[in-house]
Amino acid sequence: MWVKICGNTNLEDALAAVDAGADALGFVFADSPRRVEPAVVNRIARAVPEGIEKVGVFVNESAERIRQIVEEAGLTAAQLHGDEGTEFARGIAFGGLKVFKAIPVRSGFEARMIAFAEKGGVDAVLLDSATALRGGAGTNFDWHAVAQYMPAYGGEIRVIVAGGLTPLNVSHAISILRPWGVDVASGVERDPGKKDHQKVWEFVKAAKNTDL
Repeated sequence: MWVKICGNTNLEDALAAVDAGADALGFVFADSPRRVEPAVVNRIARAVPEGIEKVGVFVNESAERIRQIVEEAGLTAAQLHGDEGTEFARGIAFGGLKVFKAIPVRSGFEARMIAFAEKGGVDAVLLDSATALRGGAGTNFDWHAVAQYMPAYGGEIRVIVAGGLTPLNVSHAISILRPWGVDVASGVERDPGKKDHQKVWEFVKAAKNTDL
């Protein structure tokens, strides 16, 4: 199970996530209490193992600005949380950069999953709760209602599940949805942008130990 700890703002938290066994670190470059500057992320990226994915979270940012931040921060992936389509996603996939597209779970979400599966342009889609706050609001969507769509498209495109996950419920979410990966921010925090290292460890352990 691929695990991403998102909303990192400092090296101490990033290293704690890596030590816990996380596969990816997320950094928010959109309006958020977890927003971080590219220079800070660059220092973190240079301090963590090369194999750890460094993922930038963007909301309706221009392709030019994404490319600039990717280079300044030392990112390996871009996660798009705005209204970006398949053509935009293909356009920023340069130099081996991975692209993840967040899709809010609302009416018609499955059609967007199909579009990205058929037209490509992304390495994975990230299913998140449909809220007014782009980039995640720490609330669950209906896992049982969505589970029916996972077998049909899960084989064609990798699916990451986010939204309201915690160390206490991530195993249950995985057992229902059987995704490729999971993503968490607020569920392992003590304050916005500050991680609870014990919760990070418990989350990664629960996710990695869930049988599929």
